[in-house]
Amino acid sequence: MKISLHSISQIPLGKQNIKDQRLDQVADLAKAKKKTYVQVELTGQDTATEADAILVSNDSQQDLILKDLEFIETRLGRAEEEQEKTLLNKLKALLEKEVFIFNADLSPEEKQLMSGYGLLTNKPIVVAPAQELDNPNTLLFTALKESGFISFFTAGEKETRAWLIKQGTTAWEAAGTIHSDIQKGFIRAEIISFSDFIQAGGETNAKQQGKLRLEQKDYIMQDTDLVNFRFSK
Repeated sequence: MKISLHSISQIPLGKQNIKDQRLDQVADLAKAKKKTYVQVELTGQDTATEADAILVSNDSQQDLILKDLEFIETRLGRAEEEQEKTLLNKLKALLEKEVFIFNADLSPEEKQLMSGYGLLTNKPIVVAPAQELDNPNTLLFTALKESGFISFFTAGEKETRAWLIKQGTTAWEAAGTIHSDIQKGFIRAEIISFSDFIQAGGETNAKQQGKLRLEQKDYIMQDTDLVNFRFSK
């Protein structure tokens, strides 16, 4: 996942781990020798159109709106179809009210029509108040959630790890996040919810208490699910 930073110099660019206290709890119970957090790539504002989300300082969010307004006004001058003109005027009105396009109530048809515009405010945007810039981990964690990403965990003594997926990802798709061979040979997913894992004091007790569920390919993964994929080699 890529997060574009706008007018934020306090956070260095490049790859960065996002610490998750929930993974810490799981790793402690699993007595894991290694703990691997979710990793994101932080890029500058020149690559914002390629990013999954934007993290912007409180003073600079207006710049994103102005850039999108400039694009829309230019596009309006060239648009010939009435459908596009109607949409562009709607977007212009929203931006003039300082509403980010990502948060606007648009129809699937409108979203499809504007998919090629590359509007900055059509991405998840997290505004970082100045007092929170000293805690980049919290800001990046918020950016993940605002972008519709969740994590699932794999737990063991050798390594306990968080894996990043989009909300709505199936168990079969999640298996491919780990390795394509696991996805190809998918048999079932053994799932323990995070709350059940913690309350039981670990995997063994959770299984003894009947908290392990067997799920098929189409199971929709939930945030912090603990998973063991069974697959044929």
